[in-house]
Amino acid sequence: MELTQAHQEALTELINIGYGRAAAALSELTGRRIKLEVPKVAVYPVDKIGTALKEVLSGEVASVHQVFSGPVSGTALLLLDHDAALLLNSLLLDSPVHPGRLRAPEREALTEVGNIVLNACLGVFGNLLQVQVTFSVPRLNVESIDGVMHSISVRSQEVQYALMVHTHFTVRDSDVRGYLVIILGITSFSRLLQELESWEKRQLTR
Repeated sequence: MELTQAHQEALTELINIGYGRAAAALSELTGRRIKLEVPKVAVYPVDKIGTALKEVLSGEVASVHQVFSGPVSGTALLLLDHDAALLLNSLLLDSPVHPGRLRAPEREALTEVGNIVLNACLGVFGNLLQVQVTFSVPRLNVESIDGVMHSISVRSQEVQYALMVHTHFTVRDSDVRGYLVIILGITSFSRLLQELESWEKRQLTR
């Protein structure tokens, strides 16, 4: 199953709306102007997403996980490599970059960033696609890509797909690259595409 050009454009527009809300919330939280950009959206079979992530991330990565449920359900993750996570924390907290493992305040800050970004994007899906979505409490892991994939593995007979969104945080003229991944079963993925088409039609009739 692939995204058509129309699906990709609609999905990118929705995620941009979500990122606009997330950036506004992060800016208010930190008192700094923060921009979030969505340069690329792609879809992969779930067994290929690990390989795709390894092409852009290496070593340990910080990942914020959030399970969502409703007519469209799955798992959403915000992923940053270790250096990007440290830099983003430094920029947000206005503190020096501390090499080494993420400390408790940094882990809390990253979890809150992930919570804001994931809730904003998934909330847009719910609001604009007119489906009810509920969220679990987000959790932060620091592990390898293989560890990430193992932690999100779902014992389901249903074919699963992964939406991968290349993301740029711009804070204080610094650019931090991250990745938003949304794992969906084929039923939820098909429903998402149907709702995207309905949303597009509603935009055209306005």
